[in-house]
Amino acid sequence: MTDRIEVAATELRPLLEEFIMWARVNAPGSDPELVGPPALWHRLAFSQDLGTWKRADLRNLLLDRMPKVVEDPDAAADGMLPAVDAYLTFLSQTGRLAEGSDSLADLQAELDDVEDEFVDLMEELLDDAEGDEEEDETGDLGDFEPFADELAELDTIRLRPDSELAAAAREVPLVAKARDLAVWVGSGRRVGEDTLLTDAEVEEALAATGLPRPETDGPIAEAVPQLWNIWNLAVDLEFLEPGEGGTVAVQDDTAEWPFDDDEDVLDAWMLGLHSVDYGDPELDDDDLTMALAGLTRGVLVRLLLAGGSRDLDELTRDLSEAAADLDEIGADAWEAAGDPLAPAIEWLTGYGMVELAEGTLRLTPLGTEGVIHLVDDADIEVDARPAIESMSAHELLALSAELPEEEADAEFAAWMQLREPAKAAEELLEAASEDDSDALIRVQAASVVGTLGESAVPAWQAALKQPSLRPYAATHLSQLEVEGAPEPTQDDTHWLILDMWTISAGLGRSEFVSSLQDIGPDMVNSLLEVVWKIPHAHVEELLDLISQVHPDKQVAKTARRALFKARSL
Repeated sequence: MTDRIEVAATELRPLLEEFIMWARVNAPGSDPELVGPPALWHRLAFSQDLGTWKRADLRNLLLDRMPKVVEDPDAAADGMLPAVDAYLTFLSQTGRLAEGSDSLADLQAELDDVEDEFVDLMEELLDDAEGDEEEDETGDLGDFEPFADELAELDTIRLRPDSELAAAAREVPLVAKARDLAVWVGSGRRVGEDTLLTDAEVEEALAATGLPRPETDGPIAEAVPQLWNIWNLAVDLEFLEPGEGGTVAVQDDTAEWPFDDDEDVLDAWMLGLHSVDYGDPELDDDDLTMALAGLTRGVLVRLLLAGGSRDLDELTRDLSEAAADLDEIGADAWEAAGDPLAPAIEWLTGYGMVELAEGTLRLTPLGTEGVIHLVDDADIEVDARPAIESMSAHELLALSAELPEEEADAEFAAWMQLREPAKAAEELLEAASEDDSDALIRVQAASVVGTLGESAVPAWQAALKQPSLRPYAATHLSQLEVEGAPEPTQDDTHWLILDMWTISAGLGRSEFVSSLQDIGPDMVNSLLEVVWKIPHAHVEELLDLISQVHPDKQVAKTARRALFKARSL
């Protein structure tokens, strides 16, 4: 079936591409992308001739086939029938509605007849999907989603410099234990199927990691959960890796931990971040264990929401109530665990994320960094930014591009206070030169440096050597009347225009079209006659986009001609 789908899709592609172009002009209110699935399944299930459409086939396609294959019922309910109507009209107007098909009027009448039933079917699919989501929404104690609104409302969280975080990560006891265990494992240790290690090997591993030997009458391998957690952490950290023939082996550079390079240290620590789940209590009863699943993450998110610290007794009551509310056996599980927070706090302390002092549990800077990453992994928004004093020029520019103007101005002002103006200009323009394709970073940097006046002259003069920055440098040096500075050329002006078009295109199609219409078709035509010569990273992309979206046919034609010339260079 897969091969048939691929063949049918290949046959359809040219026709659908032409339809999309046709629809932009002739059916602007429709979404031509929605016609792909019905056109494909019409070809697969009803007619090998792409142009043969029957009223009965159309009904079966929409009411029987589409509910089984549609990916977005909400979009389909709103737009699939108008899209199919536009597609059938396109086939008819371009002579592609084959002989033997029902008339366009009859096909459109069928669309009208099935509309209510089709929409009802799509709404049923939506209801089913929402029901499934509700079933999945129970989560566990470590689910961040219930706190999404509170997390989004937190004040800005300032993250510590990488050098400081790396220094803390080098001191993390659990990573050192994972290293020692991996080094003990060696280059090719065979592991068992039922238990990874024999009791004798477990004794050796406990000694290698500095863990105490438990008092037990049964197999020792069943009484050392902390050892197995450290084993799993060693795998997470990529200190251990599976080998051939049922063996495991230490990675070559494991013994070098803690690494010299800060980035390598933090990369390794982040690999093991999800080990926080190993801090959850493990009880003899699996159901009771599951009732407390996510407890360690629950500790972290509550600390973050409280500004980084909580009274331990208060936090314990909070989580105890949450466990009871979340699961009908949650209270029983909490009681059976005795002190459920003890293993969670022990693991988080060992991973360098929390500190407990005088009855108060606090996130460390490393812990704050880690929980922010976990929140981000859960696709939840939180306003976390590097500390101003450690923020690079590129980080500042990238962050400010996503902030409201007033907040961005405040970030720039705070950052500039820590530098001499000449040094700030140098750093900003160097950051802007890192990626010739990033017009937004370039424009932001030039705008800020432009406010520094004569202090920025040395940085502007150095920027003349960078093709992507030369237009800005020449413009500002000319405005400052710097002796010997080159005058901006027409090419410089055209580069600036291409940068602004690139930024406008990134805001969305409607914004882009509006910006083009603001300068009028005559001016756009004049620019299109010359900008294709500029070696700008986005010139071909922009010309192609103008040819597709500009409402003036003459402008679109000029853009296509300019695109051809640009591609011929």
